[in-house]
Amino acid sequence: MADVVRADQPVPSFNAAAYLTAARVAAGDGERTAVRFPGGSLTYAELTDRVRALAGALRAAGVRPEQRVLLVMPDDVQLYVAILATMWSGAVAVPSSTMLTGRELGVLVRDSRATTVIGGAAFAGALTEAAADAPDLERVVLTGPDRLPSAVESLTWDELLATGDPMPEPHPTWEESQALWLYTSGTTGKPKGAMHRHADIRSVCETYGARVLGIRPGDVCLSVAKLFFAYGIGNSMFFPLSVGACAVLEPSRPDPERYSQLAAEHAATLLFAVPSFWGPLIAAELPRERFATVRLGVSAGEALPVRMFHGVRERYGFEVLDGIGSTEALHIFISNRPGEVVPGSSGFPVPGYEIELRRPDGSVIDEPGEQGMLYVAGDSVCTGYWCRTEVNRQVFQGRWMRTGDQYVRGDDGSWTCLGRADDVLKVGGIWVSPAEVEARLLEHPGLAEAVVVGVPDDDGLDKPVAFVVPRDAAAAPSADELVAFCREGLAAFKRPRLVVAVDELPKTPTGKIQRFRLRERAAGPAAEPEPVV
Repeated sequence: MADVVRADQPVPSFNAAAYLTAARVAAGDGERTAVRFPGGSLTYAELTDRVRALAGALRAAGVRPEQRVLLVMPDDVQLYVAILATMWSGAVAVPSSTMLTGRELGVLVRDSRATTVIGGAAFAGALTEAAADAPDLERVVLTGPDRLPSAVESLTWDELLATGDPMPEPHPTWEESQALWLYTSGTTGKPKGAMHRHADIRSVCETYGARVLGIRPGDVCLSVAKLFFAYGIGNSMFFPLSVGACAVLEPSRPDPERYSQLAAEHAATLLFAVPSFWGPLIAAELPRERFATVRLGVSAGEALPVRMFHGVRERYGFEVLDGIGSTEALHIFISNRPGEVVPGSSGFPVPGYEIELRRPDGSVIDEPGEQGMLYVAGDSVCTGYWCRTEVNRQVFQGRWMRTGDQYVRGDDGSWTCLGRADDVLKVGGIWVSPAEVEARLLEHPGLAEAVVVGVPDDDGLDKPVAFVVPRDAAAAPSADELVAFCREGLAAFKRPRLVVAVDELPKTPTGKIQRFRLRERAAGPAAEPEPVV
């Protein structure tokens, strides 16, 4: 019989930051290396001390439990400590993409109602714009020597650390307390904050981390995906810290040459990436010995082409485990297994998760071979999107989450992705809303209409292609001008890889754009799109 918890009984506390730091010190891992970064490293004891110091400073500066702290920083030790310290203090960490423009960051600051923003010095310009219209913002912290010109309080990192004493014990959060928000465009194209509990972090460590990766204290984790991704924060923080292993942080762009050097230098055993990295890595034909210590590769973000699985194994000698996860589930919930990879598939359900396929009428598909909508249930699924009632009702249905992916189950029990159920694109593993790119293009005075579609390249990975109707054909803006215009107003990864000028767009009798016809046209002979990570 299940235990009955009375209303007057205290709720046991659980803090994910303490679980990942102080608990490791208490378990005897204090002198083990927790994280390496450009210019240094920290043991578990040193990391815990830094987390306590910053948490105390945040509290002294005025940050209160459950308030949001938005973080815009490169993958380096300061971001690592800031995420953990925010959760330690009882506040909610909101790591944000470093690729966003000031206008895009402003949307997140306002939507999250963040009271504090901590940013890298390199992002001062974007943060100045983002802070200009943020009524709930109380303070901005920059990691460099300068303050941000702002109407709110502005501090340097060192000034923040000097504001208070270390916080020796974590705030007594509960398993159900909010710990981490991660923004995703998902299937609607509008930024949505997926709200994750402290318990969700432990859950992904005990499921995917322990039962698929088999993460162990001797592992060294190197991730192409950055900490502001759900995928990246699991790879570089949750999984290694949960067992006393080591993470390697690298703030630069994912260049195969650089990452091969890092793998050799740090004797990496787990290498995490996305398909748009694995392809160039194979083509680079780097020395095999640089990957001598890698026992497993991991891929997520979009389906891994079969040729990439075989290419990495043949060229560098290790398997790549493809899987599917989501920001809403915090990490991977279907994955291939070491020694049991089914190339071209996402593998098998991760222990701890339930998977269903459903028909449009909601009925469950039991037999293999029939495609349907993928649903997932598991303890790490977020509590919902912040202030998105209508979308929540569509996506979260009881304990089940509708992923928006079309899948099919094979006779061998493996699950294979057939694509999205809507027109949202996944470029380099990141969701891109065609509507957002179209809106930016239509801000150009030379365009009358614009439509963006996704066209798979030779590996089946989506690349955005824009079809535009100029206002004046004689003075039409060039493709290069339009791509540059998109770069100025959007994150660079959202830009079209190809721009095609047309006299008119194909439409139905009711005026709807026939996107399938544009996809067919774009799939014809065209310039090879550049790789995106």
